[in-house]
Amino acid sequence: MNKLKNIIEPYEIYRETSIPFLKQIPQGWKEYPFYALVNPKSIINNTNEQLLSVYLNKGVIPYNQSTGLQVHKPSQDLTKYQLVEPGDFVMNNQQSWRGSVGVSRYRGIVSPAYYVFSLSNKINPIYGNYLFRDSVMVNQFVLSSKGVGSIQRNLYYPFLKRIRVPLPSRIEQDQIVKYLDYQISKINKFIRVKMQLINVLKEKKQAVINKAVTKGLNPNISLKPSGLEWLGDIPEHWNVTRIKVLFREREERKGNLNLELLTFSRQKGLILYSEFSDKPPSASDLTQYKVVRKGNLLMNKMQAWSGMFTSVNVEGVVSPDYSVFEPTKLADTDYYSYVFKLPNHVQQFALASKGVGTGFNRLYTPKFGSIYTILPPLDEQRIIANKIPELVSEVESSINKIQKEIELINEYKTRLISDVITGKIDVRNIEIIQVEEEDPDIEYQDLEEDIEELEEVLEGEECEV
Repeated sequence: MNKLKNIIEPYEIYRETSIPFLKQIPQGWKEYPFYALVNPKSIINNTNEQLLSVYLNKGVIPYNQSTGLQVHKPSQDLTKYQLVEPGDFVMNNQQSWRGSVGVSRYRGIVSPAYYVFSLSNKINPIYGNYLFRDSVMVNQFVLSSKGVGSIQRNLYYPFLKRIRVPLPSRIEQDQIVKYLDYQISKINKFIRVKMQLINVLKEKKQAVINKAVTKGLNPNISLKPSGLEWLGDIPEHWNVTRIKVLFREREERKGNLNLELLTFSRQKGLILYSEFSDKPPSASDLTQYKVVRKGNLLMNKMQAWSGMFTSVNVEGVVSPDYSVFEPTKLADTDYYSYVFKLPNHVQQFALASKGVGTGFNRLYTPKFGSIYTILPPLDEQRIIANKIPELVSEVESSINKIQKEIELINEYKTRLISDVITGKIDVRNIEIIQVEEEDPDIEYQDLEEDIEELEEVLEGEECEV
């Protein structure tokens, strides 16, 4: 465990720089052209090594740890994939301008489309990982990239090799790494605790929803077997039916209709595409996009196995890869948008989906329609659906508060790294005392102290937001 002593202040003397986006650096720091600190390498024919990828918020990680981030599947032929060794600097050629770069902690191979560099001994690899992912460097990667679109811009090495890199001495780098590693470890610990609390609250919220949609709002209601083992008992006046009795697929296409493009995400639900991104949609022709109307049910065919359903409350058009349904006179869409997220239903959707692997399975309408579900009276469905927001409002308020705290502490973390790595604050004389490992109770007490300290930071952050 570590403790910090002394007060952080700026350096005494600064000097102007020729580095874009950085007006000054501490006296004694040097500026290097990029090519003086790196050596391009491309070692191929290492097909037995693990696959690595580079991501915006994670840097270099094993491909098998990138679940949910993967955009492209790796090639079947890995002979031209490039060897990466611990301490190598890796850049995603088309996404470096967004910050998809990092110094690797792993040995493995990356796509031939990436740049791989060995680092000069002038630079501490961990320091390099902090530095090259900072906005001062990323903004220079933007200037070193060429492209006609707003999503993919290729690095242009004749420009890249001449970008300017601010660098203190190796001894000072080592001290900065110690300081940042300690502080970031403390912040990450804080975030983990908060994320664990969010997960507990989400489980509580889901339990409230599950009880309401599967047992109704009357705690004294008598139950009966549903007849399906996976569905369990249901209120005695409810029934069971196939989904096809409740919903009919719609195939209305946009054509010349003047309707807004919508997008569906797990975090934000169904929203206008313009609220999701300022980039143009990848498809230029939207005439075959599907029309959705208020009251429809929208299903992401490739993510039905994970509960990607929503009730439509705005008219517009969506990707043809979605399935759009309208309710019959027996169904309330808001109610079933909760039902179809239940773990027991999601499991049935997973079993009925077809594909080549997780993430690529599709749930087709005939299979979807053949699955059984619960059927309360329509009026009761509506009462339950209208009551759920009230039942979970307190839990959602707590989740939103914690998420805001995490957002603010992440902003603080980014600014702290940038301030240290660009010389705005001096940590050379900050003493990081190494303390012997202590028993769990003492460690827990220290964690509580860390959290209190970081919550004080959050109070300051909130004043500035």
